[in-house]
This record gives sequence, structure tokens and C-alpha cells, in this order.
Amino acid sequence: MIDKEASRIKKMKSGEFSRRYFFFGSLLAGAVPLAGFGSEPSLKALGYKSPNEKLNIASIGAGGKARSDIAGCAETENIVALCDVDDKSAAKTFDKFPNAPKFKDYRAMLDKQASSIDAVIVTIPDHMHAAAAIHAMSLGKHVYVQKPLAHTVWECRELLKAAEKYKVATQMGNQGYSNEGTRQCAEMIWSGEIGNVTEVHAWTNRPVWPQGALPAPAESAVPSTLDWDLWLGVAKERPYSEDYLPFLWRGFYDFGSGALGDMACHILGAPNMALRLGAPTSVECINQEERSDTFFPAKSVVRFDFPARGSMPPVKIFWYDAKREEQPDFPNAPKDQLLGDLPENRIGDADSPAKPKERQIIGEVFTDQFFSPKELPPREERPSRDQDASLTPHERELVKWMSLISKGTNGSLFVGEKGMITTGTYGENTRLLPVEKMRDYEFPPEFLPRSPGHYRDWIRACKGGAPACSNFSVSAPFTEWIALGAIATKLNCRLEWDAEAMKITNNSAANELLKPQVRKGWHIG
Repeated sequence: MIDKEASRIKKMKSGEFSRRYFFFGSLLAGAVPLAGFGSEPSLKALGYKSPNEKLNIASIGAGGKARSDIAGCAETENIVALCDVDDKSAAKTFDKFPNAPKFKDYRAMLDKQASSIDAVIVTIPDHMHAAAAIHAMSLGKHVYVQKPLAHTVWECRELLKAAEKYKVATQMGNQGYSNEGTRQCAEMIWSGEIGNVTEVHAWTNRPVWPQGALPAPAESAVPSTLDWDLWLGVAKERPYSEDYLPFLWRGFYDFGSGALGDMACHILGAPNMALRLGAPTSVECINQEERSDTFFPAKSVVRFDFPARGSMPPVKIFWYDAKREEQPDFPNAPKDQLLGDLPENRIGDADSPAKPKERQIIGEVFTDQFFSPKELPPREERPSRDQDASLTPHERELVKWMSLISKGTNGSLFVGEKGMITTGTYGENTRLLPVEKMRDYEFPPEFLPRSPGHYRDWIRACKGGAPACSNFSVSAPFTEWIALGAIATKLNCRLEWDAEAMKITNNSAANELLKPQVRKGWHIG
């Protein structure tokens, strides 16, 4: 392995690149301002800081996924204000930062604390991403927004417009874009290793929450710790139900984006980068199970068709959710090698000390041990939590659903004219198939800039450094076609898409779903 690394570095220094690398320049065009970063006096005027200064970061959302986003930034920066509509959900984070002012309404936090805030994390349900992030950007605050970037196509475009208008640093929370393996995947494909890629298969074991042909949510008493009106935000008014929280909102059309919105911005990150996907010409839900007018289906398959992009031919992207087999099965692919997530390399949240830290750089792991995997000890049998007498019937039902997260894998498979490449959830363990091809494989010379780590990527951008790898100029167009997939799934149909006109040309009802309906008293933009 040392000899291989030395050979690779030697090639990089000597400038030994294949002809396919000549188009790299166009990939990065516009990514770096002509004036450079960090040295221009105007950066200070725009709110940028010296790399040696700490950012003052506020968070809209403090429970759930927000805990790890906050923890990832708190390693090096100041957390100066926190907001969450539910005191119970936010309690651990509130206790961890006792001196940070606490709010339930993000509008009040931003108005009252604006002078002491440099940047804002937005980690709340999908339907509120755009409203909160645009408000923060309008005050000149840099923003980090969890995936999917927005709930609708129109909101994606408004977020990008706001980022450009207010000249702030941005990042979507799809950690795989910061991963070493994602860049290796792109460089392998661009070097011509598997020839032209004509189709991609991507799969997830989600949803791990209830969705499908289920009864309508039953009204429940609002918990004393929760401000339900603020949680609803821009969404239409309705009674509270315990069927919505803490994370079950993902399965509802009105609040979430289903398994596609939850995982596609991760799993399809490597295909989006490597294949320079842009906008699709059509999106079609080609199969679904347990359809509903309220919930995303229990299982679905969505197809995205992209036109030729420069020298790259048209490509078909297939998305499969609720795929819980031990190994997925695709034509001509070795079934036992589509590992998606290798158990020893699964990625955890930054607040889980037993799991890898947020940098998530998993690249060249192809040692002899990889080809002779050790046998894992049998899993310890534990009492089933869904029989725990201390849990309510509703909580026991949720525990049953959450057990699905350990079933199946997540990943993507690139099918080229000369071979195949597969990756895991975040682009980790990128490898040729059959995997034996990796034994003596030398990765192409590195061309794409490497990330310093997902949160550090954004923090650096906030201080005037290079744009974060999933800044809104990248993540807004990416999330647009994910949002189109959600529409095709909801209507169980095929959509023909005119990206320039932002119009679905074959379905007037679908066009009504490109933009959200906003409740009186709220606004986006």
C-alpha cells in the first residue's frame, strides 16, 4: 500500500493525467472568486472573520439531528443562541449551553440577537427550512441547512437567490459531499475506468417511520413543552397529533419528503457529483406500495432521466426505498458485494462518541484484510424494547418501526460500458465490482479539492475561505430534482420537466405542488 501511495503522489507531481481530465477546469469554473478568498478588505464588510476568530453561531432547532449539528460546530466555534419549539426535545442541548439565550420562535431570536450572531444552523422539519434560512440570510447571516435543502422546487430557487443576494456562506447538511470516497468515485469515473455511465441504481432501507396506507392522524393533547403553532409555521392549521412527532413528520406530504428526501441527498450525492447531473428531463414513479393521500407510500421506485451533459451520455437514475434485503440485487452485479454500509464503517452522529467523528473520510480501505473479512461475533440477543411495560402503546409501536434501521443497506451502483462502481451511504468504500479488481488498483491522481470535514468546510467558508462543497449553488439544483421525485411519488405519475421555465409540461396539477401554500401570518422570502 505504501508503494502504491508513493506511485500515486509521483504521478500527481509529474502531471500525468489522462485526456479525460482536461474538462476538470469547467467543473470548478466559478467555484473560486476571481479576487481569491480571505485577503480582500470587503470580506470584513460582508461579515466574514479572520480564520483565527471564532464564529458566533445560533441554531434554529436544538433537539434531534440539531444536537449533532450543534456539537459538530461547537468543537471550534461559539454557540451563542438556541431556539426550539419543544423544550423537552431541546433539554439536553439547552443544558449543555447554559449561557446561550433560549427561544421558541426563531424570528424573535434573530431579531433580538442579530448583532451577536454570525451564522445560523437550520435543523428543523423540511417544510420550515426555507422560511427560517431566508430570514437569517436577509440579516446577513451565513447558514447551514439540513437536508433536504427545501420542501419544494420554488423554495430551492428562493434559497439560492437569497444566498447570492446577501452574499453569505451556505452549506446543506449532506455529509457525503465532504467524504473522500465521493471524490474518489468522481475521479474514477472521469478517468474512464468504467467507461460512459448509462444508469445508476441507488437504494435505502428507509423509511423507518410509519408511512403508507395508514389511518389519518388522531388528535392528541398538545404537550405542555411544545408550541404547536410555531411547529406548524407556514403549514396549514390542523390539530396536534402524536403521530407527527418526534420524527414521524417525514412520512407526511405536508411536512416531509419521505425516504427520498431523508436519504437521497446523501446516497445520490456521489452520482450528482460524478455525473454532473444538473436538471432531469423527466421524473417518474414507476412503482409504489400502500398509496395514501396523506402519507408517502410504504415503498416506491422512482426513475430520473437526465440528458447528455457535455461528453457524458444520457443517464437513468433509479431510486429504491424500503429495500431491506441483506443485499440488494441488480442485473449483472455481484449480489454479495453490494455492501452499501459495511458494519465496521457505519457513520454516526457527532454526539455519539462510540462512532466515527463527523469528518467521515473513508477512502482507501482496500488492504488484505478487506479481501479476507473477519467473521463478526454473533449479535448479542437483547430483550425486545417493544415489550417494555414502561412504554406507552404508541411508543412501543415506534420502537418496532425503528428496528427497521438495522435491516438492509444503503448505497449506489454505477453501471458503465466497461464495468461497475459501488459506494455506501456517504460515498464511503467506493470500489470497483467485482471487488477483486481493487486488490492492485491505483486510484487516479487527486484533482478535486479535499474537504477538511463537513462542518469545518462551512465554517471555513463563513470566515471567507473557499465555498463549502455543498453550498447552495450545488445543493439547490440537486434538491430540486429530489423535490420533483417527491411530487411524482405523491401523484404516482410521470413528470416532464422544463427546468428553465420551472414548469411541469404534462401535468397541471403537479405544477401546483412546485410552490408551497403559506399560512396567513407567515412568509417565505
